[in-house]
Amino acid sequence: MLEGWLDFHRATLAIKCEGLSDTQLRTRSVPPSAMSLIGLVRHMADVERFWFREVMAGEEAPPIYWDNPGHDSDFDDVDGADPAADFAIWRGECERARTVAGGLSLDAVGTERVTDPDGTLRELPITLRWVLSHMIEEYARHNGHADLLRETIDGTTGE
Repeated sequence: MLEGWLDFHRATLAIKCEGLSDTQLRTRSVPPSAMSLIGLVRHMADVERFWFREVMAGEEAPPIYWDNPGHDSDFDDVDGADPAADFAIWRGECERARTVAGGLSLDAVGTERVTDPDGTLRELPITLRWVLSHMIEEYARHNGHADLLRETIDGTTGE
């Protein structure tokens, strides 16, 4: 059920972006926000990569777009973005996430590495069940953003 809901939300993001030009996909919301549909796709590629590849699979998987706190390249640097390439990357990360999740039980434990403000590195146990629940929430929230962005671009609403 969790994997089904996650796939539903992945598909919803794709639907929100269907039929738009590269320029429309790069269209920002209202200032000062840097949010755009292609920025959401790029953001979710990094989120998929982090939770499934790095946390659950234990891979060394540095972010694709995000580069440092205070500068979210996934959202900030979309003026020259190549939506076709960005969608291919996102779809690839979703497929890799499905593969990782498919090989684990819901109770499988991965490790999130967190650096505290004082520089202390902590390792937090995270279950696949938690990751799937979090990803559903992450997509649901951002799909709400996508719905507003799409409505602004061409008036299209709904799932």
